[in-house]
Amino acid sequence: MLGLWLPKPVGSPQVPDYLVYLPMKTVAMVLFPDFLLLDMAGPMEVFSIANRYLEPQHQYQLLTLGTERGPLRASNGVTVQADVHIDQAWAAYDVLLVPGGPGAYNDQHSGLHIWLRAAAQRATRYGSICTGAFVLGEAGLLDGYRVTTHWHYTERLVRRFPKALVETDKIFLQDRRLITSGGVTAGIDLALSIVAHDHGRNVALDVAKVLLVVMKRQGGQAQFSPLVAAVAAQESAITRVQHHVMEHLDEPFTVERMAELAAMSSRHFARMFVKEVNMTPMEFLQGARIDRARQLLESTDLPLKTVAFRSGFGSVRHMRSLFSEKLGLTPAQYRQQFS
Repeated sequence: MLGLWLPKPVGSPQVPDYLVYLPMKTVAMVLFPDFLLLDMAGPMEVFSIANRYLEPQHQYQLLTLGTERGPLRASNGVTVQADVHIDQAWAAYDVLLVPGGPGAYNDQHSGLHIWLRAAAQRATRYGSICTGAFVLGEAGLLDGYRVTTHWHYTERLVRRFPKALVETDKIFLQDRRLITSGGVTAGIDLALSIVAHDHGRNVALDVAKVLLVVMKRQGGQAQFSPLVAAVAAQESAITRVQHHVMEHLDEPFTVERMAELAAMSSRHFARMFVKEVNMTPMEFLQGARIDRARQLLESTDLPLKTVAFRSGFGSVRHMRSLFSEKLGLTPAQYRQQFS
């Protein structure tokens, strides 16, 4: 544990006459080849700026820990020299974080995984930014925990670590000592939450103002990701129905009508649809309508009533209800944020 030596206060006879040791909170970021630079820089800037508002004895001590002894190249080509090699990093850190990047989900870091398992046991809190969750998963640190990652990689995380309880819509998520976050800038949200926990909301709010970010975002990751994946290229009865629905979203649909288009019974169609698409026909229809509405809100100035009609919602009220339920935003808020 790192700390700071300061002049001894009057009336403290148990320590030397000139010094007293005050522990500082340590934040350690693990770096490996092909890491995402913003995953490291964003959270570290939060803690660094927080230090401006904290007394010296309460400030964060920031460290980078490298899996290699020389410079480490980030995924954008920038090189970073870590402060300490992981072989020499055996302190009990207050916050131990792993960034994402191609090196997190494409490469194997067996030495890092072994080190992480031990280091996480000593850390007060540990976690990941973005796809750094894959590194924690390979170290066996996700099993039985509620976790999140960038929305584009949640399905891959589920398949790779089936014992993890993956939540797809969280900006960041804490489960006991483990903290994980969504993609890239969500690491800033995670770091702000740590500062708020350690030093109060006002300090975290001051940091957020310096960074020109909000303390709490409206909605979750769903507002950034499509609710319906692209329809598969290979033709089948199910994909034909999907294409027809996508081309006629302003029309009313039921499971029975979609089943007729596929020349199947409703029960068989519903079962085959879930098997091929991994969602029910009505979930697909609802997601497709929300995605169409989002596209219109982003790219046009059409009135909300027209957007609702063209997307098949029937009314602005129905569209607003589903937007709030699925995205955590109203259509008007979505347009303001993304158009």
